Amino acid sequence: MTLVPLTGFAQDGAASEQTLNWPGWRGPLGNGSAPSADPPLSWSEDKNVRWKTALPGAGHSSPVVWGQRIFVTAAVPVGEELPPVPDDAPGAHDNAPITRKQRFVALCLDRETGEILWQQTARETLPRAGAHVSGTLASSSPVVDGEVFVAYFGSNGLFGYTHDGKLLWSRDLGQMQVKHGHGEGSSPVLHGGTLVVNWDHEGASFVAALNRSNGEELWRVQRDEVTSWASPAIAQVGKTTQVIVSGTKRARGYDLITGKQIWECGGLSHNVVASPVVGEGMVILGSSYEKKSLIAIGLEGATGDLTGGEHVTWTRKRGTPYVPSPLLHGEWVYYLSHYQGVLSRVHVRTGSEPAGPFRLEGMYNIYSSPVAAAERIYITDRDGATLVLSHTDGDPEVLAVNNLDDSFSASAALVGRDLLLRGEQHLYCLSEDSSGK
Repeated sequence: MTLVPLTGFAQDGAASEQTLNWPGWRGPLGNGSAPSADPPLSWSEDKNVRWKTALPGAGHSSPVVWGQRIFVTAAVPVGEELPPVPDDAPGAHDNAPITRKQRFVALCLDRETGEILWQQTARETLPRAGAHVSGTLASSSPVVDGEVFVAYFGSNGLFGYTHDGKLLWSRDLGQMQVKHGHGEGSSPVLHGGTLVVNWDHEGASFVAALNRSNGEELWRVQRDEVTSWASPAIAQVGKTTQVIVSGTKRARGYDLITGKQIWECGGLSHNVVASPVVGEGMVILGSSYEKKSLIAIGLEGATGDLTGGEHVTWTRKRGTPYVPSPLLHGEWVYYLSHYQGVLSRVHVRTGSEPAGPFRLEGMYNIYSSPVAAAERIYITDRDGATLVLSHTDGDPEVLAVNNLDDSFSASAALVGRDLLLRGEQHLYCLSEDSSGK
């Protein structure tokens, strides 16, 4: 397989407890990069599979890892078949009807063996709203640190556990009114002892910060926004830690401690799904619905309305991401066109694209976000294929194409020598020196 060019179209790498793990959906740096990992280059069902564990239910949430423990969430249908829950949201004809109660579960697995160490039912209920046929009722990824694991099911609750599965607290943030009834998908972000949740929907939108130890709400800021599926990002700007949230009307930066808005910038589309990535003093924002937009903002000294101003360092209007979020690895931003197999790579500070975009032959529907480690880029599609590319100053080269017998929409987690892939049926631990299943 070759990459076919298409025409016309800071991070701190020092090893730490944070960077040695995969604590949230976009990894230890929040941008898809794992500076301490060295996962395998190639695998198949019969090669470099340390273990493969069947999961009890569906979920597009990604696994998170701390030490030798892996944490996953899922939604398990239970009980008898019921009449479909009415879904009269405009555009909801592509949604899967809710016909059974759902058991929302949190699981912990042993990283070495794949054994399920514990499984807790967070909530059992008949959900009031479903999801798109391509989505799930457990699409929001959890977060973890050295003490607390937080499982998030959106309208079905937020739950804090110890690593041993003891429930510490739970919170009900309300009922989302999602555009087209297409389901929920934003994931929380954890920084220090503060947990941040983005609650953009067709009702009263807000962003909120909670104490991750007891679930106490620290602050809540109302947002003049409609539905988005984007997750917050964290940026350290001078002495201030910022929470950055994309949105249709404005992307905004907030003070993590107080919730005070610091800056805002317009220019994204409706139906924002891709989440921001931060590094090299920049934040990269992307969307692709009725219009295509990629915006790079220099964060130092950025205050007020930045739209069209000097802090907007560069923009791009073609081939921008819709479902998969961008990857920032080193000085390069990688992103996919919409959710298709067309990859762009641009310089984070200039937006320049020396080569590409590139067509990823044989890859079409890509919902998971690209990840990177050991100077390699990993891109997984819904048909079970993972493409591994070189990360160099020259053109990226195809190093391997790997296939598994499952479908993947969740993003991979990279820890140590392991690559974890959560499929529709199984969780895989892929690692070199593995002799078999």
